[in-house]
Amino acid sequence: MEEKMDLIFTARSRVQDNVEYTALNKHALKADVKVTSGHGSAEDPWQADIQIYNEGQNAWAGVIHVEMPLDKQNPRFFLPAFMYGRNRGEAPQNVPNEFPRLREGKRSRPSSPWWMVRSDRLSHPAALIYDEGRIVGLSASPYWINTGNQKQQWYPEMEGNFVQYGGFTCSIEKGTVGYTLGYENAPLLFIKSRLVHERAALGENCFELAAGESVGLTLELYNYESESELGINPALETIYKRYHEKPREGSDIQTTVTDLSNAIYEYAWLPEDRHYSTFVYEDAAETSGYRYNKIISISWTNGMTIAAPMLMAALRLDNEPMRQQALSCITNIIENAMNPESGLPYDAYQDGIWSVKGWWFDGMRTPGHSSYLVAQAMFYILKSYDYEKRIRNVRHDDWLAYVKPILDRLECTKNTDGEYPTILSERTGAGLEYDAFSGVWCLAAKAYYCWLTHDESSLEELRRSEAHYYNTYVQHMECYGAPLDADKAVDSEGILAYIKAVRFLHALTGDELYLDHMRDAISYEFSFKFCYNSPIKIPPLSTLGWSSSGGSVTSVANPHIHPMSSNLVDELLYYVGQREDNYVRKRMMDTIGWGCQTYNRYDQEFGYGKKGWMSERFCHSEGLVTEKYADGTPASTWFCLMPWASGSIIEGLVGDYWDYARPV
Repeated sequence: MEEKMDLIFTARSRVQDNVEYTALNKHALKADVKVTSGHGSAEDPWQADIQIYNEGQNAWAGVIHVEMPLDKQNPRFFLPAFMYGRNRGEAPQNVPNEFPRLREGKRSRPSSPWWMVRSDRLSHPAALIYDEGRIVGLSASPYWINTGNQKQQWYPEMEGNFVQYGGFTCSIEKGTVGYTLGYENAPLLFIKSRLVHERAALGENCFELAAGESVGLTLELYNYESESELGINPALETIYKRYHEKPREGSDIQTTVTDLSNAIYEYAWLPEDRHYSTFVYEDAAETSGYRYNKIISISWTNGMTIAAPMLMAALRLDNEPMRQQALSCITNIIENAMNPESGLPYDAYQDGIWSVKGWWFDGMRTPGHSSYLVAQAMFYILKSYDYEKRIRNVRHDDWLAYVKPILDRLECTKNTDGEYPTILSERTGAGLEYDAFSGVWCLAAKAYYCWLTHDESSLEELRRSEAHYYNTYVQHMECYGAPLDADKAVDSEGILAYIKAVRFLHALTGDELYLDHMRDAISYEFSFKFCYNSPIKIPPLSTLGWSSSGGSVTSVANPHIHPMSSNLVDELLYYVGQREDNYVRKRMMDTIGWGCQTYNRYDQEFGYGKKGWMSERFCHSEGLVTEKYADGTPASTWFCLMPWASGSIIEGLVGDYWDYARPV
C-alpha cells in the first residue's frame, strides 16, 4: 500500500478524564496491518486485515478509531444517508431544523469540522471522500457478533448473537474518514431535526479487550480516480454485493395492494371534506373509535399522492366504490383549489378554507405557493388521467385542460439558469425563492404532459432545465430543498421527481443521455436505501423481524426510513427494460419486497391498528426513537395509519409492474 494510504490508529478509554483520542501505545494497545488482496479500485478494493492487541496487564474498554487520510484539497465526504458533500455546511445554518453539517473552523452547532456516528445511521457501511478527481475511503462490517466464544465482524450468512455496533467518522480538518470499534455519536446526536443531544459519556458503546486479548477486523480500502462525486456509486455497488440481505418475506403483490387500499378506503376517507385524513389513530375514547389529524393538502402527505394511487388500485382491483372515492377527491381539488390571482392551486385546506398556509407554513423562509406541492399535484392528476384512459378507456379531457395552463404558468417562472422556483407568489404567481431541488416536479409534470399529448413544442426548454438540475445537483450527489420541513437539507425525496422527469424525456426523445442521467439519479437514491437488515433492538420492529433492506432514509435531517421511494418501481422497471442492469433490478426487487412486509398484514401486527395500516416512520436506529408505548417504554414506529405512506407502496405495485409481474 502506498505510504499516503497508511492508516492512523487512535483510541479513547472509558476511564480517561477527557474526550481526546490518542495513540494506541498510550493505552497499551497495538495494531498490525496486512493488505492481503485487491487493487484499491471500486470493484476490487484492497483488503486490509488488522489485528489489535491489548498488551496491558488490565482489561481495556473504550473506542478504537481507524482513519484513512488523504492529502486534502477540497474534500467532499459521503457517508450514505448521513453525510453528502458537507451537508450544506457552506450555507447559512441559523434555521429551525438542525442536521449535521461539516464546516471548517470552530464548532458552531449544528456544524462541526468532524463527525462520529453509530454505523446503523448509514444505509451502507462505508465512508468515502471525493477530492480533486479521486475517491478515497473505506468500508467495514456495521456491527459485531459473537460466534461461540469469539467476537467478530458480521457478514451476511454468518450466524451468531449480536454484540454491538461499530461506527464511522469523517473529519474535514484532518482530511480523513474512519471506522470505530465501539462507537460514539459526536459531537452531537440528532434524534430528529428539532431534537438534538450532546455527546454522551462512554458506556455500553465501548469495545472491550481483556488483558492479553486480541481481535481481528477487516477493512476494504478504496483509492481510485473519478471525474466527479458520482464516482462513489461503483464502490457502493461493490459494498451492496458484499453486505446485501433480502427483506423478510411479506405478502404477495395483489394482497399487499388489496390490504393497503382497503384500509385507506375504509378508515381514512373524510366524506365531508372529500379528502383523506393524513393521520388516523385508534382512540377508544372517541365515539367512532378513531381520531383524525387532517392537515389536508393537494399533494405531499395528502391529496393527489393518496388519490392517484387509490384510483390506480381501484382500477386494478375493479373496485368501483373505491374508484368513486378517489375521483371525488381529485374532482374536489380541480374544482375548488384554484387561486385566481396567481393562476395556481392553493396548497392546503382547513375548515372550509383553501390557502397556502399548510402545516409546514411556519417553517418556511418565504410565504407563498410551493412548486413541490403544485407541480406534484399536476403530475398525479396526469397519472390519474393516464390510468383512467388506459384501463377504463375513460377520457377526462377537462383534467388536461386544468393542468395545461398551470404548467404553462410554472414555465414562465424559471430563472436564467432554467431552474424553477421553490416558492411562488400567492398574489401573482411569480417566482420568489430558488436554490432548491423541489422545482424539479415542474419538469416531471411538464415532461409527462408532453409525452401524454405528443406535444414537443417545449422540448428545448425541458432539455435546458434538465441540464441545470443534473449539473448543479445530481452530478455532485447533493440534492436539497425538496421536503418543506427539512430546511433544504440533503434529501432523497426530490430525486424521485427527477427520475420520473428523465424517464419521460427519454421516452420523448430516445436520447441515451437521459438514460445515463437516470442511472446516476437512481444511484443517488440507492445511496439512501439500506442494503442489509440492521439488527433493530426496540419493538415493535425488533420483535417482527422487520427488514430495513429496501427501505430508504428520508433525508439527513429526518433520518428515519420512510416509504416514499417505493413509488419509483415503474421508473426502475423502465430503466432495466432499456438497459440490462442486474444491480438496478435487484434493488428494485428489494424495494418491492420491503413494501410488502412493512405494513399490518393482520390486525395489530405492528402493535397497533387494523389490517392494512402503516405509518411513515420506521426507526431502524435507536438514535431516532421518539414514540413511546403507554407504559413509557420506547417504540420504533408511529402508531397510526398514514395513507400517503401506503399510497407510495400502492403506486409502485399497480403501475406497469402490475402487468409485468402478473402471470400470463
